[in-house]
Amino acid sequence: MNVLLWVLQAVLAAVFGLAGAMKSTQPRERLRPVLAWVEDFSPAQVRLIGVVELLAALGLVLPAATGVAPVLTPLAAAGLAITMIGAAVTHARRAEPPAIAVNVVLFVAAVAVAWGRFGPYTF
Repeated sequence: MNVLLWVLQAVLAAVFGLAGAMKSTQPRERLRPVLAWVEDFSPAQVRLIGVVELLAALGLVLPAATGVAPVLTPLAAAGLAITMIGAAVTHARRAEPPAIAVNVVLFVAAVAVAWGRFGPYTF
């Protein structure tokens, strides 16, 4: 189970690291063709979402790998789960069911990491 949690952490870190880097560095106009939802948010909000995702991606791996404040790993996973709830609400308002499905998968993975790392498979 510990290996499965590490795999989930790595996958989530990769997904959110790439997405966060893209949202935090690209102007909203360049993101619009790929991420239509950015129309509903200001450039600062999109950048903030990207920074939050990027920090959470780092929090999924670095504390656990270094042994420095490993409690941050399940907290990062819990934060991503909450982020996915907000993302699903946004996509529901925009009537984007495929995006909601992606949010649900990422939510389940984040909850599994948070549960495992807070509970029976803590560091």
